[in-house]
Amino acid sequence: MLYEFHIIKNYPPTNLNRDDTGSPKSCLFGGVQRGRISSQCLKRSWRQSDIFNSFINEIGIRTRKLPELIVNELRSKGVAEEFMQIALQKVTGFGNDKGTENKDGRTSQIMFFSQQDIIAVADRVHEAINEAGTVKDFEKINAKEIQKKMKDVSIRPITIDIALFGRMVTSEAFADVEASMQVAHAISTHAISQESDFYTAVDDLVKGDSEDDTGAGMMGDIDYNSSCYYIYAALDTDQLRINLEHSPEALKLTGKIVQCLLETMAYSNPSGKQNSFAGHVLPDVVYVEKKHKKIPVSYANAFVKPAYQTRDKDLVQVSEDKLAREIDNLSKKFELDIDKKLWFCTSDDVKQPDNSIKVASFKNLLDYFSDEI
Repeated sequence: MLYEFHIIKNYPPTNLNRDDTGSPKSCLFGGVQRGRISSQCLKRSWRQSDIFNSFINEIGIRTRKLPELIVNELRSKGVAEEFMQIALQKVTGFGNDKGTENKDGRTSQIMFFSQQDIIAVADRVHEAINEAGTVKDFEKINAKEIQKKMKDVSIRPITIDIALFGRMVTSEAFADVEASMQVAHAISTHAISQESDFYTAVDDLVKGDSEDDTGAGMMGDIDYNSSCYYIYAALDTDQLRINLEHSPEALKLTGKIVQCLLETMAYSNPSGKQNSFAGHVLPDVVYVEKKHKKIPVSYANAFVKPAYQTRDKDLVQVSEDKLAREIDNLSKKFELDIDKKLWFCTSDDVKQPDNSIKVASFKNLLDYFSDEI
């Protein structure tokens, strides 16, 4: 089964996802500049949300600090402290083909781990320490040798977020996982202009009593924009089940996964510069399609011609109209085989897509996906 999520969220001035210069990410689409939130940023904001974490038993750990985690695990096993620094150094060689160790105490590659992965690596390192017997002999063992001894790689339990968003590693210690959920970069439905806020910070103890006691304590600038984003993601529930085949505890939760994802995507927002802008918004549209025939379709081309507010409708309503028209157009022209269409919209002045079920409240929308996968 394929579930596709189409969401429109309108943000006030924010800087949710920065590029290398500190400006909000952007892109060209339809010949004009758009606001953009990367798929990586969206997925992280969903994984780290309280809603998602309250739903699953265990969230994966995405880090380069695997050596530190392994050393902590070895300490809990009672391994002598004299082996710890060398063990940490050995594990830095995980995640690359040659097992080359790093001097910074971290792996070369950032990787996604479950707790079972961490325990499995610690067990193999522990075995290598016991086999070596001495610190000197343990130093001679290459990280690649330890990785080759990793057991049950393909059947080791993983977490739901790893099963959803996938894992690709160049290490024999961990199995690659094909993502069951694809997430697009969110783009604004309209053209944007990047703006900059010049700010000054006032020193509370500067009273201006003399020429040397005037002016701001510091000054700077923050770039931002205001964007109405179209967000698209697709979930293949069959692939999700395959990924969780050896994770019985996580597999039990999949009946609620669509409901959980909807709630997570609706209520969570990227964390970038939120202390400065407080851009916490709820969606204006949540549209879900359920398909047996797995042909994923993004409706981003609804916004090739940028949305503009009109005399009768604001920018969000125009974006909603454009989305609904694109859904109808592609459905008719390609005769798309869609089992169920659910349309939730905060505006009553927007025509819903043809053959869709209009949902009165977001709670009602969630109820449609209770125990459905």
